[in-house]
Amino acid sequence: MKQNFTVRHGALDGVEAFLRVAEFRSFRRAAAELGVTPSAISQAVRALEERVGAPLFIRTTRSVGLTEAGERFLSRARPAFEELVAAGALARELAQRPAGRLRLSVPRGVLPILLEPILASFATAYPEIELEIAASEALVDLAAEGFDAGIRMGQYIAADMVAVRLTPPFRMIVVGSPSYLADRTPPKQPEDLRQQACLRWRRSNGAVAPWSLTDGNRELEVVVSGPLIANDFPTMLNAAIEGMGLAQLPGPMARAALDDGRLVEVLDRFAPTAPGVFLYYPDRRQVLPKLRALVDHIKNRQESDALGPDLPGHAR
Repeated sequence: MKQNFTVRHGALDGVEAFLRVAEFRSFRRAAAELGVTPSAISQAVRALEERVGAPLFIRTTRSVGLTEAGERFLSRARPAFEELVAAGALARELAQRPAGRLRLSVPRGVLPILLEPILASFATAYPEIELEIAASEALVDLAAEGFDAGIRMGQYIAADMVAVRLTPPFRMIVVGSPSYLADRTPPKQPEDLRQQACLRWRRSNGAVAPWSLTDGNRELEVVVSGPLIANDFPTMLNAAIEGMGLAQLPGPMARAALDDGRLVEVLDRFAPTAPGVFLYYPDRRQVLPKLRALVDHIKNRQESDALGPDLPGHAR
């Protein structure tokens, strides 16, 4: 038969008072140790005895001793209370200095640009932090999956999350390799994409996403087709460089390939602007020093090393 277990309200009330009286064999000394009146200690112990259902102390005008029930209670309560105190101290340490395990859910495209360049310096600066990175395109439930925070593009972060900007906005550009474009007429208008081989990405909900473009103040969605569907930007980037087709990518991710000529931008005036990449977490009160240390370290690195104004995130 299934039993219901509950913790009674105030189940621990009076335990510390009991332990101090048992240690000093004195209500008065216990009261002085805890900074309360002897009357308050006496009331706390009496309430504890009522909940336990047995007297825990033998009291006379000259001395205080433990009953057999008190001895048994003491043998179990003392180590349990010490463990609770130690647990509180360990938890408090995490709120006082950067330490402990920091779990992040991060898109693959962010890792080489945002995190990999700072891993070594971050580990050196904060040796008490153990950084765990789960590289995934999925929009995970941070609390349910046990993550401290996630990193994503701003438009895909739920409204009830606290978001800390890591990058300014950036353009989502359409690019292709010179070898691909050599045999085809480059697209001049969004509708020209229907005659192109376009590399597509699959959203975390399973749907294949159309390409998003802009024409002045007008937002356009263009359904494209092509030889490859991927669920992450790095795969699409490499496929575009290899000449498989056109790809729509975060500008910063394609920057190096554009600079060295491996890719060429097309439809540049139709490129929409994404809001940027953010670190996000559930509650402002949950910003422990370990998380704040990472945010500050990333921003300091961006400022000192000029990593660039924009970084890619995940599009859903």
